[in-house]
Amino acid sequence: MDTEAQPTERDRSSRPVRSEEISDTEGPEGRSRFALVSRAADWLPGGRITLSVLVCLVFLLLFSRFVMQPFEIPSRSMESGLRIGDRVLVNKLAYRFGADPRRGDVVVFDGTGYFGHADYIKRVVGVGRDHVVCCDKEGRIEVNGRSVDESTFLYPGDSPSTVSFDVVVPEGRLFVLGDHRGDSSDSRDHLGSPGGGMVPVGRVIGRADWIAWPSEHWTELDRPGAYARVPAADGVHG
Repeated sequence: MDTEAQPTERDRSSRPVRSEEISDTEGPEGRSRFALVSRAADWLPGGRITLSVLVCLVFLLLFSRFVMQPFEIPSRSMESGLRIGDRVLVNKLAYRFGADPRRGDVVVFDGTGYFGHADYIKRVVGVGRDHVVCCDKEGRIEVNGRSVDESTFLYPGDSPSTVSFDVVVPEGRLFVLGDHRGDSSDSRDHLGSPGGGMVPVGRVIGRADWIAWPSEHWTELDRPGAYARVPAADGVHG
């Protein structure tokens, strides 16, 4: 009788011991996390709804600061692709991991000290060491000896440029133009200014990848194929 009762008694006593061990190690941590959220919600007017809104706002601010930032088109300089009031999404990670702006990219940059005290949006026509000339016998811009057909994005009726230029882009700089050449203040207009109208790559905020607003104008901003056929300054196609 005694030998049968002993294992039964041990079995009964073993279960509560394991339960107590789990509650001692995991329970307080879980309760403390929920208590912290609960205290924060109680402290805020509106409780958990307000807390959820604040968390979302912080996430959006961090996302806008480091990943993707909206930018409103302020002028007609990038028509007809980008119109006044359009909102584009600027990819701020595009050039953060060793990649550099490429010819044909539409970039947003800080023009302070080079263009003016504002952010600008233009198309990259020349990168470091490129030889950019206007114009060839057919009125087209040349980059490293290759004529560029800009007809797919140039504003209807515009010529590639009414201003002649012949420049070599310094290393680490960009030669940028607006797509609406007749209504764009760009590198052509600042050739005699400090920096020679060339934008430092370090001033680039990001690459405009999408038109996000208005919704009927939603589209991806692709790099024109014409620039893929332009050779780099060392003769290698880029």
